[in-house]
Amino acid sequence: MTIIELRNKLKNKQVSSFEITQEYLQKIKKEDKKIHSFLDIYEKDALEMAKRADKILKENPHPHPLCGIPCAIKDNILIEGHITTAGSKILENYISPYDATVIKKLKDAGVVFLGKTNLDEFAMGSSTENSAFGPTRNPNDLNRVAGGSSGGSAAAVKSDFCVFALGSDTGGSIREPASFCGVVGLKPTYGSVSRYGLIAMASSLDVIGPITKTVEDAKIVFEAIRGRDPMDSTSFDFIPSEKQIKKIKDLKIAILKEGISDDVDPLLKESILRLKKDFKNDVSKIEIVSLPSINYALPTYYIIMASEVSTNLARFDGIRYGKSADPKEYLNVDEFYIKTRSRFFGPEVKRRIMLGTYSLSAGYYDEFYSKACRVQGKIISDFKKLFSKFDLLILPTSPYPAFKLGEKIDDPVQMYLSDIFTVPINLAQLPAISIPFAKKENLPLGLQIVGPKYSEDKIFNFSKFIMNSK
Repeated sequence: MTIIELRNKLKNKQVSSFEITQEYLQKIKKEDKKIHSFLDIYEKDALEMAKRADKILKENPHPHPLCGIPCAIKDNILIEGHITTAGSKILENYISPYDATVIKKLKDAGVVFLGKTNLDEFAMGSSTENSAFGPTRNPNDLNRVAGGSSGGSAAAVKSDFCVFALGSDTGGSIREPASFCGVVGLKPTYGSVSRYGLIAMASSLDVIGPITKTVEDAKIVFEAIRGRDPMDSTSFDFIPSEKQIKKIKDLKIAILKEGISDDVDPLLKESILRLKKDFKNDVSKIEIVSLPSINYALPTYYIIMASEVSTNLARFDGIRYGKSADPKEYLNVDEFYIKTRSRFFGPEVKRRIMLGTYSLSAGYYDEFYSKACRVQGKIISDFKKLFSKFDLLILPTSPYPAFKLGEKIDDPVQMYLSDIFTVPINLAQLPAISIPFAKKENLPLGLQIVGPKYSEDKIFNFSKFIMNSK
């Protein structure tokens, strides 16, 4: 069921939150062994939360829309008193000392937490194969990846193990798994949702957002978690877009030329081009436009992101946080650091730490990091120019459907290319949504809709229009 469907059933006393939570927990126990979407299941706590939600639903005539709704949380978002691993061995036994702001907001709303979902280690990956606790499989085809890094969250929603889930998106980590699994994934405007309590990967790019079954559900969750937080200086009170579009007919739509190249799956390319023909009478304008700077987004992203990773992950040294090497294995502090971080960090995390450290090192800072920041400025400027003429931009979420497990894991460059259409949006700090759009042999293909900052409502409205038109 969707949030709206379950909310109506709870309101009409057709089912209780306790009953539906029991159903989900049983389904997870029975079926998740083959998917591996969850790392931790909160059976006792979930049932207690459901009981409290039922009491609120009974006593309050106007409860929060999410009251009593069971959800799952990506395991890099802190929930007080529970283990948060970030998919890494180094945090295997780390118990969160406080709630993330988004968790506080959901608790206040009366949401039921079913447990924590699997992810690429420290959210670094495009397939959830980098998890230290094993990969998550795609519910549509168990031989394929669920996408990453929020693969566990997307797979859990697609498998009906929860009504919705939270993920984090640094370069496409909500939208790409949503595309691969065939669900809806929203990357909000940077700063519209507090990052306090999210284990940082790249602080200038990280955003928390919802993964849901419908666009309407994504809007409900977004409205529940958005807003300024004094614990996050980059957060802000949400400012609706100045230019409100009340009618689809008034929208000016751009289709990204680079998104319909020969490198894109032919079925997806054909489906996007069909939109131009089908919608020409439904919107004010729909045109194919080029954004040449987007071709530099991927290398720019991997320099900026890795540089921030190298500094953010310096705290995981085995002293204050996480596991540490056996005292018998080292003689001094240098050996302690080397043994601890070598043993408990996975290969992809090590790769990005080394790349970032190199990019920030003396003699290379100007050549790599500084240049990447200048290119990021150019990308931001180009998006601003585009959105001065158009309301929304359409492009693929990923160039292709979910690939097979193990197919790209040994080729980092090929794996990184999965994010070619998502990373530019993070660099420009814009909102974007991935919606199920087409299918290729039972494998979903996602469409990405991007808008200027604060244009989430516009994105929701047009996304619903597309899905209803299919």
